[in-house]
Amino acid sequence: MLSDLLSQVGMLAWLAVAFVAGVIEVAVPHFGSAFVCFGAVAAAATAYFGFGIPLQFGTFIVVLAVSLAGLRSRLINRVGGKGVPSRTEQVLGKDGVVTHDVDPALGRGRVNVGGEDWAARCTEAIPAGTKVRVVGADGIVLEIARV
Repeated sequence: MLSDLLSQVGMLAWLAVAFVAGVIEVAVPHFGSAFVCFGAVAAAATAYFGFGIPLQFGTFIVVLAVSLAGLRSRLINRVGGKGVPSRTEQVLGKDGVVTHDVDPALGRGRVNVGGEDWAARCTEAIPAGTKVRVVGADGIVLEIARV
């Protein structure tokens, strides 16, 4: 009778841990506490079948580690997305006009693309007023070529 009561209390304690981990995962999604939830549910099942506390903790740790190693990277790749978009992606391939001479020796120059002023560089000198096309970007410096 006492062992049944202890297994019930152990099961409820593990389910409480799983519930708290699930709430944390929903509130702050970072794919960490979901694996704690998986391990706690497995440990609750172990407690339900009357196994001792060392086996419950062992089950918790094994399920936590296996699910973390096997699923975390897959979930992040699937749900994570591309991340923060680059400001320069929107101007790649667009035409612009050089506003300040582009000097490859000094690495200076400015170009207006889509109404925005950008730092620019090119492998050749380009005078102001020349029409150019954005062919690449290095950070926030546009790489340009004559049209």
